[in-house]
Amino acid sequence: MKNIYILLFVVMLLWGFNLSAIKVLVTDIDPILVTSVRIFTAGAAVLLICLFMGMFRWPNKKEWKVILYVGLFNVVLHHTLLSIGLKYTSGVNSSLILGTGPLLAVLLAILFLKQRVPKLRLFGFLLGFIGIFLTTSSGGGFQSITIGDLMIFLAVLVQAFSFILIGKYHDDFDSILSTGFMLLIGSGFIFLTSQFFDNPVSDLTQLFSWKLGLVFLFSALLCTAFGHIVYNFAIKQVGPAETTLFMNLNTLFAIVGSVLFLNESITLYHLIGFVFILCGIFIGTGTLEYVLWKRRGKIIDE
Repeated sequence: MKNIYILLFVVMLLWGFNLSAIKVLVTDIDPILVTSVRIFTAGAAVLLICLFMGMFRWPNKKEWKVILYVGLFNVVLHHTLLSIGLKYTSGVNSSLILGTGPLLAVLLAILFLKQRVPKLRLFGFLLGFIGIFLTTSSGGGFQSITIGDLMIFLAVLVQAFSFILIGKYHDDFDSILSTGFMLLIGSGFIFLTSQFFDNPVSDLTQLFSWKLGLVFLFSALLCTAFGHIVYNFAIKQVGPAETTLFMNLNTLFAIVGSVLFLNESITLYHLIGFVFILCGIFIGTGTLEYVLWKRRGKIIDE
């Protein structure tokens, strides 16, 4: 069990630093075009690993429908909006907005799955959205919120909705195998979108430079392919409640990465917003209830 927690810690570190990697890529190359190639590489790597592990098989008709439906939100819309948004906002802002993913997933579950919500969780939602506002406005009001901030928020929103779909259809497909197919097929749609806007494929030659090439491979293979496989494996081992606890580290590492690799600065509003978002996630997702319940159980056992 200890090894699973170490792997989760490593994945959160990779995913946090991946934000800086994507920011570097979309700054030098068209966001939609480079995203399509990055996602294709990750998807191909996942399917090759499945083939090596003896897990590969072709989905049936029902599974194809689920893969296409979930992939539209989880891959095509999420990664397209994320890549464009990162071009027009800072890494620190993006890190904090992305950190609200678990909170939005719970909120959508309440709206679409008609789940009952305790008043304490509603307070958590309020804290989280106050944190987003403080982060994006930096004290300047609504007019200080950029188009990039809005696109990052939409990227988180569609991904959170995809989590609802995954929860609904989780019995219909293998999570790792379906991730590979979703990434591979989704990359095709993202590439067609890039060509609709006449983005020259020749821009990809910049990936042959050692710097961008290494950043690209780090993002596609380690962060996306390896990260998704390990995270899906961890959920099966320790459950979604405990893996959600580690998602807070993702936000922290993303902020650290923005400072270290992008030379961005952290303002007082970022720090205050981070505290509000962190508390919002801890309370709004039910993590606080889970921790208290688990601690109460240990006291009873003793």
